[in-house]
Formats: sequence, C-alpha cells, structure tokens
Amino acid sequence: MASPIRSIKDFLTGLIYVAIGTGAVLIAILGDYKIGTALRMGPAYFPLVLCFLLIGIGLISLIRSFIQPGTPIGTFAVKGLVLVVVPTFLFGLLVRGVGLIVALPLLVLVSSYASREFRWGSALVLAAGLTVFCGLVFLKGLGVPLPIWGSWFGG
Repeated sequence: MASPIRSIKDFLTGLIYVAIGTGAVLIAILGDYKIGTALRMGPAYFPLVLCFLLIGIGLISLIRSFIQPGTPIGTFAVKGLVLVVVPTFLFGLLVRGVGLIVALPLLVLVSSYASREFRWGSALVLAAGLTVFCGLVFLKGLGVPLPIWGSWFGG
C-alpha cells in the first residue's frame, strides 16, 4: 500500500518545527515567565508569538507533504553538520576567554569551510565584516556585555 505522504522532506521538517515550537510553548507556559498583554508585554510574550509562528509553519509543511510531491532525502552531510555545529559551541565556550574579535572570525571561517564554494578571500572579508558589524550592533549599540578582547589576552 502506498504511503499518503508525497514529500518526506516536508513531512519531517513539519514534524520538527511543530515539536520544537510546542516544546518551547510548554516551557514558556509552565515556566515562571510572565506573558503579559499586547500593550504590556512580559518576557514570554514575543517568544510565544515566535513559537506559534513556528508551529504554524510546521503545520503548513505537514499539510504540503500530503499534497505536493517532493524529492527523496539525500545523503547525510556529516562534514557540513560538524563544521557548523562545533564552531558554534566553541564560540560559546571561547568568547569570554578570547573575546569577540578572535572568537567570531574563528566561527565564521570554520563554518564557511563547510560550503562547497569556500574561498579564503571571501571568507576573510565575511569574517572581518561580521566582526565589525557585531561589535557595533551588539557591543556598542545594544550594550551586550561581551569582551572585545578576552581575559586570556588581558582584556
């Protein structure tokens, strides 16, 4: 008997979106966060709105998986996954010690290497541009307490 699912990619994507969105809604509702109202938003209000949007996108993807045919799932890209996830964790672990000016370019360069179109020149320009942009927006504009130079360098 043939499966009613015509696009397994859309089906699995929808399941993941709905599961993550539902889990986050439960954390926000069962947690100690105040939701508030549209005029007086609490700390859980905007994340809840985003969670409901994620659940909605997931439901659309689930419905679409039964209507529109899709391509089969290809091979699992372990190299790309590792080259994106590991630098992200390393950034979180290193940013206080080495500072934003070292940790962010390292994150960008290693993550960029996951692409088939990786080129050193464009990766270096991207790393420099993102470091300047994030420094201006997050450190200066928003006042996020991250060191420019970390404690390992005397910052």
